[in-house]
Amino acid sequence: MTKHYFSDGPQAEESELRPVNVDVRGISLDMVTSDAVFSAHRLDLGTKTLLKEVPEPPQTGTFLDLGCGWGPIACVLAATSPRADVWAVDVNRRALDLTRRNADRNRLTIFAKEADKAYEEAQEKGVRFDLIWSNPPVRVGKQAMQEMLTKWLNLLSDEGEAWLVVAKNLGADSLIKWLGEQGWDAAKYHSKKGYRIIRVARPANQ
Repeated sequence: MTKHYFSDGPQAEESELRPVNVDVRGISLDMVTSDAVFSAHRLDLGTKTLLKEVPEPPQTGTFLDLGCGWGPIACVLAATSPRADVWAVDVNRRALDLTRRNADRNRLTIFAKEADKAYEEAQEKGVRFDLIWSNPPVRVGKQAMQEMLTKWLNLLSDEGEAWLVVAKNLGADSLIKWLGEQGWDAAKYHSKKGYRIIRVARPANQ
């Protein structure tokens, strides 16, 4: 059976690492990636669009990179807001290993955790996220992605915001509609190069 980037996987060996430079929002990060993770050769266009177009994050708070891959979103969050607590979660052990490596390479503090364990920890400790940035794994299937988003969006703080990037041809508009049907304040914030940036928050009267 073929292994996917959203499957569990082993840590990367030093010989497998390849350099990638992430240069966005006035921040330049020296990072590495490897096979068996999403966008293993470069910063993908969807993530780049998200990082360039979303509003500046607060300086403090508890932030989440949901589906972190090799860590570009988490590292940009940590570099932009060094006083914030930045969580990075994924189901892929290799992705988490790369995120930790990339945080260390750039002297950033990131809490990279396996997704299910991180969710349990957040529930047990009453953690609420003030900001979620995510390029969600659409290719896991609609039901699996909806279940993932439902779990983590429910951990938003009262004033928290989630910013998602989804390709228009992979169902961005139907996702906005579905989020609204679930009671979220969800709307398109920006469109660029076939991608939608979606803002999600709790309804004002909740």
